[in-house]
Order: sequence, then structure tokens, then C-alpha cells
Amino acid sequence: MKVLMLNGSPRPNGNTAAALHEMEKVFAQEGVETEILHIGNRDIRSCTACLKCRETGKCVFDDLVNETAPKFQASDGLVAGSPVYYASANATLVAFLTRLFYSTGFDKTMKVGASVVAARRGGLSAAFDELNKFFTISGMPVASGQYWNSVHGAAPGEAAQDAEGMQSMRTLARNMTFLMRGVALAKEKYGLPERETPQRTNFIR
Repeated sequence: MKVLMLNGSPRPNGNTAAALHEMEKVFAQEGVETEILHIGNRDIRSCTACLKCRETGKCVFDDLVNETAPKFQASDGLVAGSPVYYASANATLVAFLTRLFYSTGFDKTMKVGASVVAARRGGLSAAFDELNKFFTISGMPVASGQYWNSVHGAAPGEAAQDAEGMQSMRTLARNMTFLMRGVALAKEKYGLPERETPQRTNFIR
């Protein structure tokens, strides 16, 4: 089992990192391989809708997105962690995820996704919902914990003192591991769900 974890904070040792590292400990105990990529301090431009990825199979901007694509394809699960800015996720992380999901043509069905958000006080649920949409549009089951997957802290690393938040991260990691294992067993016995040819419509037809 492999889980790719994305730290969308510009701070390598901030509160988002504290949440991800708490999950990482549980994954290690469960024998799940992890890799944390620090995204939030990188220069990631947004998608320009050029559609070149439909011709080449990769993003036209050859940066961390293309480097991450094979790691995402090889993973059983993806965790997207972000600080909360104005009740939304870090724009760098959102740009990264937008290009990563759009430019990769491989089937993401039944890879397990989880989002984690960190804030001083509010805006957590809005950012949490924003990140989960990347998973649900891709046929990825979303792992849940014992509460919305969030931690609180103001100063960098302060979230480690959030007892409930840290417990939520551990529960999330255990639940995600269970779900990935369940998916693996189901795929072995039943295969992936049947896929119909997509019906693409818009609001004027």
C-alpha cells in the first residue's frame, strides 16, 4: 500500500505538516508506505485550458505536476493537506491539484482520497469541501475520520497541541488504511465497477 501526501502549506513545519506527520505515524504502524511532497512553497502556475495534455498525456508546463503524476498513478491513496486562507485552500495547492487531476489520463477510480485542513479558527469546512471535490469528480472514495478532518493552531506547529485534532488525524489514517485494503480485496475478487461511455452535455442542449 502506498499513500502520497501533499503539504500545501508554504511552511514545511507548520500546522498542516503536524497533521500529516500524525497520519504518517499511523501509516507506518500499519505498514503503509508514504511520501510527503511539499507543494505550498513551490512556484506552481495555474491551468490555462490549452488542452495540450490531451495530445501529449502530460501538462504543457513541465514542473512538479508532471514529476508527481507517476507517483499518483502508483499510489493507492492521496492525502491533500492545506492551511486555510479566507475560508479556502492554499491557491498554490489548488493550482497543483487542478493541473495534476486534469492532465493525467489514467483511471483514478477507487484510489482513496482524503483532505486535511488547518486553521487558527474558522473556514475549515469550506476548504475541506473544496479539496474533496477533486476526489469525488474522479471516482475516488473519500476517507473520513471521527470529525471533519481538521486541526487548529495559530503559531507554526501549534496544532500538535490540539488533542482532538491529532486524534482525528490518527483515526483518519486508520480508516483510510482500512478502506484501501478493502478496495484492494474487492478489486481482486470483483474487479473495478463497470464504466459507461461518458455522456457529456451542457446546459443549452
